[in-house]
Amino acid sequence: MHGGYYRDVPCAIWPMQGKNAACPVRKPSGYHYPLTAITANFRIPMIDARGKKTILFVAALASFLVPFTGSSITIALPAMAAQFNADAVMLGWITSAYIISAAIFIVPFGRYADIVGRKRIFLYGVILYTLASFACAIAPSVELLILLRFIQGIGGAMLFATSLAIVTQVFETGERGWAIGITIATVYAGLSLGPFLGGLLTDHFGWPSIFLVNVPLGLITIAFTLRGIRHEWADAAGETLDRAGAVIYCIMLFTFINGMLLLPAPSAFAWISAALIAGAVFYRWERKMDHPLIDFSVFSDNRTFVFSNIAAMINYGATFGVGVLLSLYLQYIQGFSAASAGLILVAQPVIQMIFSPIAGRLSDRVEPRVVSTAGMALTALGLSFCIVLSPSTPLWIIVGSLMVMGLGYGLFSSPNTNAIMSSVEKRHLAIASGMNATMRSTGQLLSMAIAMFCFAVFIGSETITPAVYPALMTSVTAAFIIFTALCVVGVAASWVRGTIHSDTE
Repeated sequence: MHGGYYRDVPCAIWPMQGKNAACPVRKPSGYHYPLTAITANFRIPMIDARGKKTILFVAALASFLVPFTGSSITIALPAMAAQFNADAVMLGWITSAYIISAAIFIVPFGRYADIVGRKRIFLYGVILYTLASFACAIAPSVELLILLRFIQGIGGAMLFATSLAIVTQVFETGERGWAIGITIATVYAGLSLGPFLGGLLTDHFGWPSIFLVNVPLGLITIAFTLRGIRHEWADAAGETLDRAGAVIYCIMLFTFINGMLLLPAPSAFAWISAALIAGAVFYRWERKMDHPLIDFSVFSDNRTFVFSNIAAMINYGATFGVGVLLSLYLQYIQGFSAASAGLILVAQPVIQMIFSPIAGRLSDRVEPRVVSTAGMALTALGLSFCIVLSPSTPLWIIVGSLMVMGLGYGLFSSPNTNAIMSSVEKRHLAIASGMNATMRSTGQLLSMAIAMFCFAVFIGSETITPAVYPALMTSVTAAFIIFTALCVVGVAASWVRGTIHSDTE
């Protein structure tokens, strides 16, 4: 803090979030600016190495918490079905309810965090996520559990909208890919431990224990945030939140997502049509606002940003449902216990966790589209292996396909995220982080919509019993065919994105 190193950021807030009437930046006592402010920029001390590590650690904790829960739940779905007598579509809603709320609220909370402070929204997100996790554990019905998962998704949206933006702002070009790689590696650590520990917890303590584990993890994250992060970031402090735009945006996403999840019912097309109308209204509204929810200039002439986000959505759309499908396949078709199925599914995220930091560091030196496109192609290859799954498929084929998918996704995600965050100016970091997270959530919902569509077509509303196992197997095969085809399209989207490194680098 006192080393004399300074950099320009637009109206960022000092520790303790002090303000004055002229600008939302207060000069704390004991600090002296060696240079005066130029135009709208203010010079503030850079965060030292220890501060960066603390911020990265807190972001990593939060990045672990959310995927750990999600991957644990996929293993616990059969146990939830047994307790609540829920069908396959209802089980899909336990996962989808969370993703819906996360997708809807990420961008509004990202914009709000720009105004009131990213640390503050991050902290509130951890608190809400922790409280909702406890409530999920004691839910008496599947309907209430789905509602609580929706609330939990709001907390997740607050985390998604802020954590990556903070890491990107703190770490400069040249070290950003590594920091993002570490953050994403903790996501894969959560994905890795989730199925294994979730299976053990479900077998020995019941599925509610999966949510109860979040309580101490959340409290630890809260403590480190309060004690370890003294800075605040609010690049748009003093501006106003476009509340009307936020409402229209939420309606647009909700109607679109609900339409996707209702397919193939005829009502789905009415919902999707309403989403298209809301999208047109939202675009016209945002273009005339002085402080829009989404600054569409970020998309103008920024091919890297646009196609990197499209590639992210496609990649998540092709891979997120894999855990749900294979969890049901391994436990119902192959007859594995929840713990054993979880141990098998660990193969994919472990490989992701190993290669994500390596790929992130590599993307600081090699053009991200090269690394990401290779990763997308490997992911498509791994998905194609799952098309031939049958009740008698050897375990080594299942594990091998998961490892190939893990390698592909590990190579894709960090470089792709680095490309997104490095393709915009710092004043647009929040919108870039929000759009990246929205594409992730939209892709996850697309993946679940594909899986639920296959369930609805081949199984219907029947509870999963041995009599419907053949229909379940057909659903799994059909879903993997669609996932593979989608990932092949993603290879093209990843390659045409453009470059972020100059020719001289």
